[in-house]
Amino acid sequence: MVAAWLLWSDRVDEVWLVPTYDHPFAKELLPFTDRVALVRALAETVDSRVVVSEVERELPQPSYSLQTLRHLQKLHKEHRFHLVVGADVLLEVDAWHKWDAIVEEFSPIIVGRMGYEPVENSPQFPCISSTEIRRLLAAGKDVGHLVANVSLKSMVGLYGPMG
Repeated sequence: MVAAWLLWSDRVDEVWLVPTYDHPFAKELLPFTDRVALVRALAETVDSRVVVSEVERELPQPSYSLQTLRHLQKLHKEHRFHLVVGADVLLEVDAWHKWDAIVEEFSPIIVGRMGYEPVENSPQFPCISSTEIRRLLAAGKDVGHLVANVSLKSMVGLYGPMG
């Protein structure tokens, strides 16, 4: 939803989706190749201007957002990158690696998220949690109302029983 809105509202020319290779907060993740496949399947349904990058595979770990953005900017000087985050992230920026540098160098685009302070010039996107989706899938619950059909099909077998 966010990627489509960014493109349709002309906030950006392209949306780059960059799955993390190794989460800096030690979050348990599926293998990188599985997560890239999920992101690619979703990207294809949004718009041809949604790019999936595996750049974090090449970076020293743990990879921080600032490091990734700087690397992308160096490789793709023809682009001006921004970090896109939900309003919920604003409550966690103290835990981020050099958030102030991200703000200074990459002008984050903050999008609204239900349950958090509204963001000017942004719709309030549903508060859909990937953690909650994984929990529901593992419990055999239906998540069809939370996940795009193409993503749901790709998730079969990755997160447990399907509801």
